[in-house]
Amino acid sequence: MRLILITIAPFESVSGASFYHRRLLAAWNDMGGTAEVIALASPPAPDFAERFDPSASIIVEGAAFEYAEAVIPALQARGAVALIHHPTALEPGTPEPRRRTLKALELSVLPGFRKVIAASAPIAERLTQEFGVPANRLHVLVPGTDHQTRRPIDADAPFGAPCTILSLATLTYRKGHDVLLKALATLTDLNWRLILAGEPRDETYAHSLDTLIEQAGLSGRVERHGALEGAALDTAWARADLFALATRFEGFGMVIAEAMARGLPVAITDGGAAGSLVATGAGIVAPVDDVAQLAKALRRLIFSPALRAEMGGIAWAHARTLPEWPDQAAALRDIIAH
Repeated sequence: MRLILITIAPFESVSGASFYHRRLLAAWNDMGGTAEVIALASPPAPDFAERFDPSASIIVEGAAFEYAEAVIPALQARGAVALIHHPTALEPGTPEPRRRTLKALELSVLPGFRKVIAASAPIAERLTQEFGVPANRLHVLVPGTDHQTRRPIDADAPFGAPCTILSLATLTYRKGHDVLLKALATLTDLNWRLILAGEPRDETYAHSLDTLIEQAGLSGRVERHGALEGAALDTAWARADLFALATRFEGFGMVIAEAMARGLPVAITDGGAAGSLVATGAGIVAPVDDVAQLAKALRRLIFSPALRAEMGGIAWAHARTLPEWPDQAAALRDIIAH
């Protein structure tokens, strides 16, 4: 079966959505299908939809709606399916006029797709309630999770032993790094270090984080990195005792699932679908933007290696119940075939 994914450039960016696309299409190809990616950087030509093999299945990612708006009706006439990680109108920090424009676009185009795929059940619910997507056209296709060898955590280490916290996410307002840093700034009586890594998608926000680190006196405790890949990423995971993310909104939370799959406890905020991903006992979930509650969660986990080991074991066991990428490629085939 031939599949065409229409998304936005750059396809190789280090982000959850791009990783989802790459891994899902790789599993699709491994299953015997063929996949083509069209990453838009500008609006396509008016005859865009006519260029595709009539037998191909077309998926349009929601982030591409603005570029593709003029050709979406023709793509829908070809039976195109929409893929929504989260509606762009729900992006935290978006100015209100811009948010209204995005929502109007999504409201106008989403109901016209033959099917709509959501990256999580909470996103599917919002698509039905707020964006006019008929429930009978809606399908949930969560990301796959690679089942990993459990990272050992020394439960017998003394209270107050050093704790390395890892936070991986693009540097944007939505990911809430400012909240995490403010929470950690109240915990300087504890023995912790933070590895903060992510592509500086918003340079102004990234600069504000550097200022916050300096003003809070955390320069000696926080390691700032850009996007990590390959061996550098593996090294960061291997050093971590705890994963933290103060996200304001997640369509799913792939990096949280990966942390649990590696046997790490998580301290996160309940943004979007993030909280629903964490099994009871696998970590601690604080309300969005609640510095005090996140600090309390972090204090417990930083101070107690035994608690980290207990929660890490629960996290690892829970992650092994999540579907892997071949499962999701097969599920995608079933969705678009019917």
